Amino acid sequence: MTDKPEASAARGWFWSQHAPMALMLILATIAVDQLHKWWMIFVYDIEGKGRVTVTPFLDLIYVKNIGISYSLFNQESAAGQWLLAGFAVLASAGLWLWLNRSGGGRLMAAGLALIIGGAIGNAIDRLHLGGVADFFSMHAFGYHWYVFNIADVAIVAGVAALLYESFRGESH
Repeated sequence: MTDKPEASAARGWFWSQHAPMALMLILATIAVDQLHKWWMIFVYDIEGKGRVTVTPFLDLIYVKNIGISYSLFNQESAAGQWLLAGFAVLASAGLWLWLNRSGGGRLMAAGLALIIGGAIGNAIDRLHLGGVADFFSMHAFGYHWYVFNIADVAIVAGVAALLYESFRGESH
């Protein structure tokens, strides 16, 4: 029995060869991010501890980011947080379509999946916490980088994978 052309076309838009692996990576990214945030806030009580020195270049601290990267477009209202979360979901949907329509390789699919998982992890924070929960503060020689979380690490790793794939040439 063969699929109808419409069903096959829809599957090509929303599901591809790399979709199962990407979906698992998205779900794993969200799970690890959200479990870490839950543990840091409710078990470790990072907010009550204040700044905790881990190494000479890494501290743990609780910061709620109500904007986007580097606190741009701060949104103090619940409606603003819903707007930013909605943008993250729309961007994630666009990245999912890219993943399935591009015909790219596993590395590209993994990179897009990490970005999607990180974006959704941060969007969940916006809806439940009123902003994104960040914990890792890296610093050296008097310079402090912004405070970030596991979702942010996934997004940066995903972008790095996409850049590597673009410079590598043809997808494998």
